[in-house]
Amino acid sequence: MNGAETVLRTLLNNGVDVCFANPGTSEMQFVAALDRHPAMRGVLCLFEGVATGAADGYARMTGRPAATLLHLGPGLANGLANLHNARRARTPVVNVVGDHARSHKPLDSPLESDIDAAATTVSHWVRRPITSADIGPDTAAAVAAALSAGGPDVADRSRTGTSGAISTLIMAADLSWGESTPPAPRLPAPPLRSVAPADVEAAAALVAGPEPVALLIDGAGLSERGLRAAARIRKATGTAAFCPTWPARLRRGTGVPAIQPLGYRAEAVNQQLAGIKHLILVGAREPVASFAYPGRPGLLTPPGTRVHRFVPDAGFDVVGALMELAEVVAPDVVESDVLASDGVGADALGAGGVELGAVAGLPAAQGASPSLVNEPLCTGNWARFIGSLLPEEAIVVDESITEGMNTLAPATADSAPHDVLGLTGLAIGQGIPVAAGAAIACPERPVVCLQADGSALYTISGLWTQARENLDVTTVILNNRSYAILRAELDRVGGNQAGPAASALFDLSRPDIDFTAVATGMGVPATRATSTTELAEQFTAALATPGPHLIEAILQPS
Repeated sequence: MNGAETVLRTLLNNGVDVCFANPGTSEMQFVAALDRHPAMRGVLCLFEGVATGAADGYARMTGRPAATLLHLGPGLANGLANLHNARRARTPVVNVVGDHARSHKPLDSPLESDIDAAATTVSHWVRRPITSADIGPDTAAAVAAALSAGGPDVADRSRTGTSGAISTLIMAADLSWGESTPPAPRLPAPPLRSVAPADVEAAAALVAGPEPVALLIDGAGLSERGLRAAARIRKATGTAAFCPTWPARLRRGTGVPAIQPLGYRAEAVNQQLAGIKHLILVGAREPVASFAYPGRPGLLTPPGTRVHRFVPDAGFDVVGALMELAEVVAPDVVESDVLASDGVGADALGAGGVELGAVAGLPAAQGASPSLVNEPLCTGNWARFIGSLLPEEAIVVDESITEGMNTLAPATADSAPHDVLGLTGLAIGQGIPVAAGAAIACPERPVVCLQADGSALYTISGLWTQARENLDVTTVILNNRSYAILRAELDRVGGNQAGPAASALFDLSRPDIDFTAVATGMGVPATRATSTTELAEQFTAALATPGPHLIEAILQPS
């Protein structure tokens, strides 16, 4: 048995059975070992950012890590952006990064780099086995470290959400091909920590007190169990509940208590939290602006609002804490008493139209059964049609950015029950890869990827992986032919109105990008929609046909 096989078998012993790979010479021993161990599913990705993003999506849906197999420092560097997103989402990921043989490193060959330094920027845990005897124990430790902020067992994490970290194991090529000791056994995942009873009592005193209070909930608290506990608290005390703008995973839809995402802009957050005297953080960070702006504060909590850290943001039982708080302040409110929706669902799509179910055999809408008015697609209408047609138990991967910022949440609040995976770390290019990973994690569930056009191009090769693995993903490219969010950012940083040179850097036309041609060339059937009727018909047809599909939705400028 060589060292690479020890790594692979130890990963399997520790519950890691999917590897998203873009290997090179230093990883060939690992690749060869796949034939001897078919329990490990190897998924080829054409770019390392697809591999790391897919591992993120897989872990968000299963609660346990996938592995990535990356080639030396440059391969790891190509995957850093989506590892950053995974880190911010507290997703467990185990990177296996090959390195030169130890005798070769002093030669400073072309691909030599400081892998450890690059890995440290996104990893909670980084280690190199020094001898063959270290390989098995270090691999098992990598998995345990990825789950270091996780729950007591895989089943519970998959039910309540993830809270993990990034581990990076760096394997010298000579250790990979050399003789090794046997694989290491499974290490137990550390249990979640409970919130102290005194902290529960302090939070209960605030929410039952005379001053306005809001909860800011993140992590596993955004599972259905967590949201139902928050709804009990709200019904008994009037305490508002918010979540981050783009949480890692959020349960939504009919029958699920609604929670209001914080706005992206400071002005929106100030309005949402106006009058709140106490903001209680439940597995969440204090809200801050994504960027600094001249003359504007970085903290988004309004002056005069006190912030209380009820549940720290890693390693604690967020759901348990919410349920304990609900038992104290709402003992007489049971789950059947809480409202499943706060009435923030999709608006009517227009008067005088026909029902969605009457158009080209489309199914009836899941939510408000809106009527369909055929009009050009634009920022204001596409999300309502997606929300009305969203299938039950869909996984929605949201990288709609500008186009969905103010429209997607209300449009899907009354959709069939579903999960939303958001752009937690704001490093664009995660949508298509995360959708691939989620589809591998949950092959029985439809995946809908709502993808901005500009960021789609960062990891567009993920469509090839979707086609190769025959994944049930429907990708909707929201094509406004621009980096639309940057126009607003230019004004907010004091750049004033964009002239021709500045405007050219926001413009994705000249030439227009043909996403249907790109998708077809990668093996994914594709169509183009310019009107609401076309989008509804094409979206329904894609959902009804197994395998990947892409719809290029051409949006008229606002």
